[in-house]
Amino acid sequence: MKTFTYKNKTYEVDNHNFLLDCDSWDEDFANGMTAELNMNGELTDQHWEVIRFIRNRFKETGVCPVVHETARLLGLNIKTLQALFPSGYLRGAVLLAGISYRYGWVYYFGEPYSVSSKHETGKNQKIDSEDKVYRVDLFGFLVDPSEWDEDFAARRAYEMDKKNKLTNKHWQIIKFLRDGYAKNQKIPTIYECCEANDIEIDEFAKLFPAGYHRGAVKIAGLPG
Repeated sequence: MKTFTYKNKTYEVDNHNFLLDCDSWDEDFANGMTAELNMNGELTDQHWEVIRFIRNRFKETGVCPVVHETARLLGLNIKTLQALFPSGYLRGAVLLAGISYRYGWVYYFGEPYSVSSKHETGKNQKIDSEDKVYRVDLFGFLVDPSEWDEDFAARRAYEMDKKNKLTNKHWQIIKFLRDGYAKNQKIPTIYECCEANDIEIDEFAKLFPAGYHRGAVKIAGLPG
């Protein structure tokens, strides 16, 4: 078990410094963890607005709010979020709020989905679920990213209640995520993803309404 200590208080955290028990959170945890995230200076009122929103939203719904929900309801854009939490929304704001995006998952199970190997063009090819087995963790993330294929992406998208085909824009983002992870062994942040693919947070929300990690990253077959 990993621990984090600040001001004579000890908190149990996972390997990525997410608090194991969200009820053990206090402001000292957030203040102390900023050094671990290489954030300069003290948390400002704007930082606390985001942190408290995440915590309050979680208390109300039992689900960690996705990035575009937080941005929309607080009137923030992607550049402002990046300036506030440079390590990312999940590994910055959510972590400091003592919440994990893994809380409050909803699973969907549907009928076999048709996927086009040519994306938006060409004939659909039906997924034969009896011939394919994917190893996933408790939360539906692919255990080994090398086992990913387009059928996996289509199936995950279908389970997220996205009945229409993944478009070229979806595949562009999926490819960016997979290429970035293969190159750096690190999942790009939501900021890097939006900038590299020239989209704003509201457009991203329409493409992946389930969120960045719960949506795009999972569909791309990358670790949770």
